[in-house]
Amino acid sequence: MRMAGLYFEQFSVGQTFVHEVRRTVTDMDNILFSSLTCNPAPVHIDHEYARSTEFGQPLMNSIFTLGLIIGLSVQDTTLGTTVGNLGMEETRFSNPVFAGDTLRAESRVVAVRASKSRPGQGIVTLEHRGFNQRDEEVVFCRRHALMMGKPA
Repeated sequence: MRMAGLYFEQFSVGQTFVHEVRRTVTDMDNILFSSLTCNPAPVHIDHEYARSTEFGQPLMNSIFTLGLIIGLSVQDTTLGTTVGNLGMEETRFSNPVFAGDTLRAESRVVAVRASKSRPGQGIVTLEHRGFNQRDEEVVFCRRHALMMGKPA
């Protein structure tokens, strides 16, 4: 069965993806994610408290934002062809995200190499960027993914 994701050999340095699917985030996303991850920070879940902060409203949980941006990239890059994530680095949250913002993602391949310990697999390094509806970057992450090789 052919998956939508790319195999290791189909990635090349400099390859760029502008992911088509966008997502408007909601207050319920924020409360549900914060609850599921046992994060009771009032800046995410308490509207009254958040009104007293410099933002004046709840901030979207940053880990939700990161996960969403990587998730928006999956269909074009790794759906069904990734073995697993090996790590993330240089993650930064450039601008706050609030309920009602519409987020989109772009990804760029910055490194590709065959796995030394897993024949037929390779490591692809992707830089993911998330943007809001004003084209302001809200998140950046460099991710290392172990990818399947193309079946023989």
